[in-house]
Amino acid sequence: MNANALSPRGIVLFAHGARDARWAEPFERLAAKLRALSGSGTQVSLAYLELMTPDLAGAVAAQVAAGCTSITVVPVFFGQGGHVRRDLPLAIDACRAAHPHVDIRGTVPVGEDDAVLDALAAYCLRQLS
Repeated sequence: MNANALSPRGIVLFAHGARDARWAEPFERLAAKLRALSGSGTQVSLAYLELMTPDLAGAVAAQVAAGCTSITVVPVFFGQGGHVRRDLPLAIDACRAAHPHVDIRGTVPVGEDDAVLDALAAYCLRQLS
């Protein structure tokens, strides 16, 4: 049996951050939904680029401490602006350097996924009622 199959996996939802703590509420709800759907074998964390904690390095370190050997960073952004194109790859590379035994990968921003765009379009259409 694959040893990684027994290790918890990690998902880090990576968002921009804001001064107003209420800004993070939808991301916290998303993380809670993901925890409920993914089961106990998956660690789910939030991380922020700036203005809020934890940062990506802190979230990844916590997941590594919890035993994760595979971590996926999901940018909760609508597109690939400078933060996703420039800042996030540097932060992921720093995490890889700090934890060379852990498979750390990033995905495209959620806003570039057709299923996410379909859900948003359906939401917008419901507002016409």
